[in-house]
Amino acid sequence: MKTFRITKNDSGQRLDKFLSKAVKRLPKSLMYKYIRQKRVKVNGKKKEISYRLAEGDQVDLYISDEFFSEEREEFRLVPADIRVIYEDENILLLDKPAGLVVHADDEGTVDTLINRSLRYLYEKGEYDPEKENSFTPSLCNRIDRNTGGIVALAKTAEALREMNECFRSRKTEKYYLCLIHGHLKEREGILRHYHQKDEKEKKAKVFDRPVLGSKTMVTGYRVLSEIPGYSLLEVRLYTGRTHQIRAQFAHIGHPLLGDGKYADNREDRKKGFPFQALYAYKILFHFPEESPLFYLDGRMFQAKNVPFAAPDILERLSS
Repeated sequence: MKTFRITKNDSGQRLDKFLSKAVKRLPKSLMYKYIRQKRVKVNGKKKEISYRLAEGDQVDLYISDEFFSEEREEFRLVPADIRVIYEDENILLLDKPAGLVVHADDEGTVDTLINRSLRYLYEKGEYDPEKENSFTPSLCNRIDRNTGGIVALAKTAEALREMNECFRSRKTEKYYLCLIHGHLKEREGILRHYHQKDEKEKKAKVFDRPVLGSKTMVTGYRVLSEIPGYSLLEVRLYTGRTHQIRAQFAHIGHPLLGDGKYADNREDRKKGFPFQALYAYKILFHFPEESPLFYLDGRMFQAKNVPFAAPDILERLSS
């Protein structure tokens, strides 16, 4: 028998959702079977799978101990090497370097942004997996391995729900810095195209007019500076399509410096740019007054050091 006492981070979940997180080794088919057979009880009584758990509930599981064997906690294997932009009791804003993956990839990479963050919180005493039934601090957005920039992490279940809704409903303003080849005719403008994802090639296709299955993508830009052969831009995303910035600027004839997916980057690599010069460097949040994160409403957060935008790098490129 195993007993769980429902905490604030566990509350509000359906019984089946809680069990799938709290007992990861238990197959779903068995979980539903055990609920029907009353081998899972809440406060001593049988409950439906849709029952919403409340703080203080007691969940008793009359199942084999084999399903509770400890899993390896991979975050203990990596350093707490993160760059913090902002932190409070609810969230953590991280500055991810280019080259670091946010979550484990197909190769089973252990050294990820999430594992580094968990190690950081563990060493601070803010996260202990032995004291949590179903919740783990989680990242709320993600960026590509070779793109650097701001990634948000929620420390509590309530903060995770609020942050996920904020990103889902596009109540954020996201700004990027990028270096492109060439100079644009207009110093400021809006790019409007149609996006289609090629699953086989894992690449975005861009069209000037709608095609079957395409989605609109809109990107704003502002030229910050120009050097011979290159332009430094501030870019704002109004939609969130796969590889949106990289694909759109390549489509109009101005690929990002170092981008080998949407351009030939052989010469860029010789100059020290093996991947795209793109950085999610600034973000602004909008939360309603009733949100527990309303204190972040209207606040802008910015990464201070964007490697390819450093004056010495731009000077080297210009020469």
